[in-house]
Amino acid sequence: MSDLLLHVRDHLILSGAALACALVLGIPLGSAIARTAALRDVSLAGVNVARVIPSLAVLALAQPFLGIGFRPSLVALVFLAIPPIVINTDVALRNVSAALIDAAHGLGMTERQVRARVAWPLALPVVFGGVRTAAVEVIASATLAAFIGGGGLGEYILNGLAGGDYGQLFEGAIAVAVLALVVQGLLTVVERRIAVRTGARSG
Repeated sequence: MSDLLLHVRDHLILSGAALACALVLGIPLGSAIARTAALRDVSLAGVNVARVIPSLAVLALAQPFLGIGFRPSLVALVFLAIPPIVINTDVALRNVSAALIDAAHGLGMTERQVRARVAWPLALPVVFGGVRTAAVEVIASATLAAFIGGGGLGEYILNGLAGGDYGQLFEGAIAVAVLALVVQGLLTVVERRIAVRTGARSG
């Protein structure tokens, strides 16, 4: 396996792990915020503040506490990936038609059944849009993880820069761009299919 492909593999492992952790944390948090009006303003304010912090600043803040390598890079990327997932989950669940919710209750469904059979299926396309945004942001930001020993394509780019090998530098930069575009394209296709299915179901 070529050096470039090894770095692509490491980049995907780091990005995939960060996105998986962000999903496990972000979707339940977004769901809780959507159901708890009293906490919504404070919680979303905190999420929005987290969203505007530059990627490199998050990585720099993680390094003194967690050292260098995969773990601090993972924590920083999870922190960056959570906001779009939380925001989209909250918005999606709050914008499910009240008439459909009332109709489901009228059919005798419990609150849990309404969420599982009505609210979540209808909210899924918007939630997935947040996942797509988070995935692209993580892939792009994972390049900066090389500054704290996180590996991936950022390391490949830095090695090219340090060695004066601008061909390698551009190879790495193009690989990151292509990777982000491919992931965005694939997730957009999935998002559209989900929207079609849930639209047909609600219709």
